[in-house]
Amino acid sequence: MRVLVVEDDAKIASFVVRGLKQAGYAVDHAPEGETGWALADSTEYDVAIVDVMLPQLDGISLVKRLRAGRRAIPVLFLSAKSSVEDRVRGLQAGGDDYLTKPFAFSELVARVQALIRRATSSPETTRLTAGDVTVDLVTREIGCAGAAVDLQPREFSLLVFLLRHVGRPVSKTMILEHVWDYSFDPQTNVVDVVMSRLRAKIDPDHRRIETVRGVGYVFRPHGHA
Repeated sequence: MRVLVVEDDAKIASFVVRGLKQAGYAVDHAPEGETGWALADSTEYDVAIVDVMLPQLDGISLVKRLRAGRRAIPVLFLSAKSSVEDRVRGLQAGGDDYLTKPFAFSELVARVQALIRRATSSPETTRLTAGDVTVDLVTREIGCAGAAVDLQPREFSLLVFLLRHVGRPVSKTMILEHVWDYSFDPQTNVVDVVMSRLRAKIDPDHRRIETVRGVGYVFRPHGHA
């Protein structure tokens, strides 16, 4: 899952970006509205976290521009203002949710998960299951064939991305865009390296994660013959 954070307060931005990365998200940060717009207009994001008060282009105007351009990315507004009028203004501008500063990071993550669930019509945001592999997105516990598995953060993010696209081939470029938080050369072998580590832990026989030549990888929920 890839998140755009548009926040000019360096301390809050660092706190949010670091926390989201630790939670397994790929994150891009824009310190002001125009950069946020440029990123949102050129990159596919699963959700955007936008501060209302921003230099150059404020958050309300940014989201109005996104909606005018038919960008359906879910938006969570952040604001130091807590009045009903301010919340209504943000939602009427096209925001999907509104969180008042200061906030608990656990609540931020819960709201991000809810927005992603709503956008993807997924009935479950806290637990992913495919065959005998389960992932709890809250506790970050992984089970494989009834046994607990310990994954590094990038391996965890890669597994989550595969499970969200179970049965569908995903390219290395798609993986780089959603699991890593900046652009790599598509020819890099970083995906292969992390995929190899993930396979060693949950799929040593390559029965769950299949390599699709010329395309990328596909997660088969029950393995293939």
